[in-house]
Amino acid sequence: MSALDRGEIEITVPASVANLGPGFDVLAVAVQLYLRLKVQPAAGENQLHFRFVGQQLVGDNYIERSFQFLARQRTTAFPSLDIEVHCDIPIRSGLGSSAAATVAGLRLYEAIMEPMRPRDLLNAAVALEGHPDNVSAALLGGMTASCQLPDGSTSAVPMHWPSTLHLIVATPEIDLSTTAARSVLPEKISRHDAVFNLQRMAHLLHALQTEDFSLLHEALSDRLHQPHRQRLIPGLEQALLLDHPDLLGVCLSGAGPSVVGFAVRSFAEIERQFSAIYERLNIAYRVCTLAVHRNNEVQDCEVPPNADPSVFA
Repeated sequence: MSALDRGEIEITVPASVANLGPGFDVLAVAVQLYLRLKVQPAAGENQLHFRFVGQQLVGDNYIERSFQFLARQRTTAFPSLDIEVHCDIPIRSGLGSSAAATVAGLRLYEAIMEPMRPRDLLNAAVALEGHPDNVSAALLGGMTASCQLPDGSTSAVPMHWPSTLHLIVATPEIDLSTTAARSVLPEKISRHDAVFNLQRMAHLLHALQTEDFSLLHEALSDRLHQPHRQRLIPGLEQALLLDHPDLLGVCLSGAGPSVVGFAVRSFAEIERQFSAIYERLNIAYRVCTLAVHRNNEVQDCEVPPNADPSVFA
């Protein structure tokens, strides 16, 4: 019996913040901002009927793409479905909207047709998305470290994320595709820059595991992607220079244009500092403080004091 035999089903997938400074294409953390599907049976076979609530589909439908990817491999027929899509994740924001859609389609296939091994879901998601960081966090929740293996498969492992550490996410409303953001990256890097990032990634993981946040500011530094993307992303240079006693560090979210600060208190004050950057640049923006989504389960949203995640709705 599939989940659909018991009535309407809901599938919820979190947004994610990838790279986390030096962890380029390796680290990501899931955050409490969601893509939700409400699914009911429809007449016939092999048809997916989508309704996007409060938004229009921009570009390809990655939910349908990933569902059909598994359907072509594993079955000859599936029941037709009516699918209502609610998405709080800004599109092309560097918050893993395409990864969330890809994972949602895979989860939908699994719920309707057959249980799948987590590693098969992960490998399918990476095959579709092209890189493992966001999809690993979207599938597993919490912080993940991903590794692409010699045989072409992907391994992802969970990492500790301190419950007190929240993310202040600022998203300027500019059009920046992941393809454009990757096109500015160099094909080769110096040994000095590689060592720089390895040192800081080691310190970042130590800071998160021990909750020694005094290390975070320097540990979030990067030379592999942020300096090259800075000219594409208004406000990034200013955000990296923000100074507040409770702002523990700042980095680019994924390929951008979202920028993320880390703090355990003073969220509203730090939000105002981010807001001032985009107001001076006369760029529309959204800013919100988010908690981490853990263990692949939707929790009651851990809204920190003075924060308003509904700003993304």
